[in-house]
Amino acid sequence: MLGLPKGEVFLIPWTEEWEREFFIEKEKIQNKIGTYIVDIHHIGSTAVKQLSAKPIIDIAIEIKGFSEGETCISPLEELGYSCKGTHILPDRYYFNKGEPRTHQIHMYESGNRYLLEQLKFRDYLINNENAKSEYEQLKVTLSALNKNNKYKYAEEKTDFIKAILDKIK
Repeated sequence: MLGLPKGEVFLIPWTEEWEREFFIEKEKIQNKIGTYIVDIHHIGSTAVKQLSAKPIIDIAIEIKGFSEGETCISPLEELGYSCKGTHILPDRYYFNKGEPRTHQIHMYESGNRYLLEQLKFRDYLINNENAKSEYEQLKVTLSALNKNNKYKYAEEKTDFIKAILDKIK
């Protein structure tokens, strides 16, 4: 299953479909804006095998220079993405696709601190079964408490994420 209706928070068990969806989307993006791309990363919980997640594929596009993001908006809109601008989340262009939402793009300049943190956190969970299990339990609890508040759900995961990032710096 893929897609999260607006305003809802729920998790489903990890599925190989998420990997396939990422690679399909990655190829489409590469074909549209490849000249600006340094790399395309699968991020978020759908990128961590056997971790329950909201059914949205999170994609980080690493571009050479932040200003090149403007040039990428129209081609990504041709793929069905809606650009939400650079003020929704820090230091990135943010896009989403579908209703229910199936994909999100976070477009960063190469070397961006937030991108590097997302990659480090993802990799830590991939390589640390205990941390992955703890994070999943936290997410299950928070998704049950915040079924209609994605902001509170995300905010309440922050301390756990920061603790992991502090540990691996």
